[in-house]
Amino acid sequence: MPRTLRLILRRLLSALPSVAAVVVVTFVLTRALPGDPAAYFAGPAATPQAVEEVRKRLGLDRSLPEQFLSYLGELARGEMGTSLTTGQPVRDDILARLPASLELTLAGLLLAVTVAIPLGVAAATRPGSWIDHSARVVSTAGVSLPVFFTGLLLVYVFYYLLGWAPAPMGRLDLFATTPPTVTGFLLIDSLLAGEGATFRAAAAQLALPALTLGLFSVAPLARMTRASMLGVLSSDFVRTARASGLSRSTVLVTYALRNALLPVVTTLGMVFSFLLGANVLVEKVFSWPGIGSYAIEALVASDYAPVQGFILTMAVMYVGLNLLVDVLYGIIDPRVRIEA
Repeated sequence: MPRTLRLILRRLLSALPSVAAVVVVTFVLTRALPGDPAAYFAGPAATPQAVEEVRKRLGLDRSLPEQFLSYLGELARGEMGTSLTTGQPVRDDILARLPASLELTLAGLLLAVTVAIPLGVAAATRPGSWIDHSARVVSTAGVSLPVFFTGLLLVYVFYYLLGWAPAPMGRLDLFATTPPTVTGFLLIDSLLAGEGATFRAAAAQLALPALTLGLFSVAPLARMTRASMLGVLSSDFVRTARASGLSRSTVLVTYALRNALLPVVTTLGMVFSFLLGANVLVEKVFSWPGIGSYAIEALVASDYAPVQGFILTMAVMYVGLNLLVDVLYGIIDPRVRIEA
């Protein structure tokens, strides 16, 4: 069996206890939330008898162990229950909304990487310069401003004052047509369908929320890139490469940057995880129809199943992300032993 496949299997097996703990803790905490789902869905004018009938229909009259066993049985069948607010299976709701959240998160992360890594490299190669000071200012501002405040500020400036951005009303405006669903990512689906107007409309709607997440992500990535590059640039093998007469770009990219990428990749995985959580606030600010806003609406209604499905989905994605980071280690630096 190849070593990479053994690594993947070992990581998956080691992640099973964590996922199981998430399932148990999520189930217990959702039952500890204030509010009664039966009373909520029965309505404010419902009689106690009507509320009790709704509770029995929802299965909330059974003991917690019985409810938990029923929930485990649904998970074993690949089900996550039924949302009381939408009336649809939670699995279908999450699969329908997950591409919107992933498109937003990946766009923000791509924007952050495009800015942060060149900025960190430039700051490391010119310590004490205006570029270095600018990188510090950007990093400080990025970690200091709450992500929801940044989103509201961007909406106020670019939509309300300047009128450059469309109204923050979801993934497409009312006059754009939705392309045929292939990947669930509107930018890709509109290109596959050859609908240029839809692509421009989707990109315009995506710009501000992606910029909000990108500003939040630039700070840790730029700071880690700068610190890692400073350590590598002072190493012996870089000085040897320079003394050998190699070009400055070859020394920076081939020798310095590649060896400095391991901590940056680790930070990138952590930032991606943070962005999945920050999506909850950004989606509410921009009326983005992702799984974050879906979970918030279910939480307000004390709808257990969508909240449990959301947290379980985030846990599985986090496990997959850590696995991807481990595999990237071996690709970036072959000296990293996969067995480690």
